Amino acid sequence: MPAVGRGVLRTDAYQVTMAQLYFRLGLHERRARFEHFYRSNPDYGEHQAGYCVTAGLGPFLDWASEARATEGDVAALRAHRGRAGDPLFDDAFCDWFADVDFGGLSISAVPEGRVVHPNAPITVVEGSLGEAQLIETPLLNLLNFPTLIATKASRVVDVAHGRPVLEFGMRRGPASGADDGSRAALIGGAVGTSNAAEGYRLGMPPSGTHAHSMVQLFMALGDGERGAFEAYADVYPDDCLLLVDTVDTLESGIPNAIAVFEQLRKRGHEPVGVRLDSGDLAYLAVQSAKRLDAAGFPDATIVLSSDLDELRIWQILQQIADEAPRSGIDADGVVGRLVFGVGSRLASSHGDPSLDGVYKLVAVDDDGDWLPAMKLSDNPAKLLNPGPKRLWRLYDAEGTATADVLSTAEEELRPGDDLVLHHHARNDLVRSLPGTRWSRAEELLLPVFSDGRPTGPVDDPYVSVQAARAWRDHDVALLDPGVRRIVNPHVYHVSITDALARLKAEQIERFRRPD
Repeated sequence: MPAVGRGVLRTDAYQVTMAQLYFRLGLHERRARFEHFYRSNPDYGEHQAGYCVTAGLGPFLDWASEARATEGDVAALRAHRGRAGDPLFDDAFCDWFADVDFGGLSISAVPEGRVVHPNAPITVVEGSLGEAQLIETPLLNLLNFPTLIATKASRVVDVAHGRPVLEFGMRRGPASGADDGSRAALIGGAVGTSNAAEGYRLGMPPSGTHAHSMVQLFMALGDGERGAFEAYADVYPDDCLLLVDTVDTLESGIPNAIAVFEQLRKRGHEPVGVRLDSGDLAYLAVQSAKRLDAAGFPDATIVLSSDLDELRIWQILQQIADEAPRSGIDADGVVGRLVFGVGSRLASSHGDPSLDGVYKLVAVDDDGDWLPAMKLSDNPAKLLNPGPKRLWRLYDAEGTATADVLSTAEEELRPGDDLVLHHHARNDLVRSLPGTRWSRAEELLLPVFSDGRPTGPVDDPYVSVQAARAWRDHDVALLDPGVRRIVNPHVYHVSITDALARLKAEQIERFRRPD
C-alpha cells in the first residue's frame, strides 16, 4: 500500500466517516459555516491568563493551500474494513475524497498576533459541508497550540520590564511542534529563539552561547573553566557570552569570565556578558552585576535562564528591587542589563498545556439563505451563538479596549449608538452601554483564504512574524491593566447584541420544542 501522507487525511477518523455520510445523503456540497473559538483562558494554577494571543494562522493557511489527498490516503480508505468485513468507505466516496483540495473554502480570521478572548470566533470557515468538516482537526491542531504558546510568551514579555526575552524551549517542545512553538513565541513578543532552523527560516538569526558540557570537557582535559572560556573567546571574540555556573558562579565563574573579558578588551573587543542558569538567580544577578561593575564592565549583559516563566520572572524582579540597595547597587542598573532565556515552561505552556479550542457548525445553506444551527447543552456556557456573525471590538474615549461584541451579520455598530449587550452565555446578565461610553468599533474578522490560497498581502515569513508581533504589542497596550494582571486578572467582557440574543432565544425554543 502506498504510504499515507499528511495531507487531507491529516484528520480524525470521525471527520472522514461524517464526510461519507454527508456524501451518501447528497449533503456534502451544501454550503455550511463553522466557527473556531476557545472557551476559557489558560489557567496555570498559581496564576491565570486574562487574554490570549492568536498564532498559527500563517502555517495553517500554507498547509490548507497545499493539502491534497495522496494515493496512500485513498488506498488506506479503500482498504478499511468494518466489523462485518465489508469496505467501510465505498468507491464513489473514495473517488470524491481523492479530489478534495479545500479550494472551495473561504476563511476569515482574526489576524495573527491579535489579542483574543473566550467564546468569540477566531477563525470562520465557509464552504461545502464535506470539505469544511474534514478541515476541522488540522485547523484545531495547527491553531490551538501556537495560540497557547504565543499567550504564554506575551505574559512573560509583559512582566519582563521591557527587557529582552529569548525562547530556549526546543529541547523540551513537542517534537515538530517545537517549530510552531518557536514561531508563536516570537509572535508573542520574544526577540529571538535558540531554534536554529526556525530562526533562519524566519530571517531572524538564532540566539545561543555554549553548554555546560564545553566547560566540563575542558575540565576533564585539565584546562579548567578558565581554559574553556579562553577558547570560546578566541573563536567568538565579538560575541562572547559565557555560562558561569558550571563550577561556582561567584567564586569561579565570574572571576574567570572577568579575566577573559579583560584579555578581550586588550585585543580590541568588547564582551557581551554572562549567563546564569542555576541557583538563586536574583541574588546571583545582583552580585554578578556588582562584580562586573567593579571590574569595569558596567554594560555587560546578564542572561538569566533555568525554568523561568512569568511568575518566576516577576518574583526575581521583586527580589532584585529589594536586594540590590542592600548590596550597594542600583536595582534599575541590574534590571537594565538583564535578558531572560525562557525554555521548557514556555515551550510546554507549563501549568496549562492545552487550549480548549473548538470548531462548531453555526449555519447551513437553505436555498441561498443561512439557516442557523446550534448545539444545546445543560451547561449555559456551551450553548452556541447561532448563525453568521460579525465580531467587533469596542474602545472607550481613552482608546482602551472595553468589550468584544458578537452581532448578527446584518448589524453595523456605529459610535454613538446606545447598545443593549447580553452575556455571551447567560441570558440573565444584560447591561446597557450608552453611546457616550464607547468611541470606536473595530471589526476583527478579516478574509484570509479564498480560491485555494491565502489572500493576505504578506508572503515573507519574517515580515509576517514582525507584523503579528506588532499587533500583539498594539493590542496588549490597549488592554485594561487589570486584564493584563498575572494573578487573578479581571474578566474581559465578551457580549452579544440584543438582536443576536433574540435569535439565540428563538433557536433554543425551536430546537427544544417537542416534535
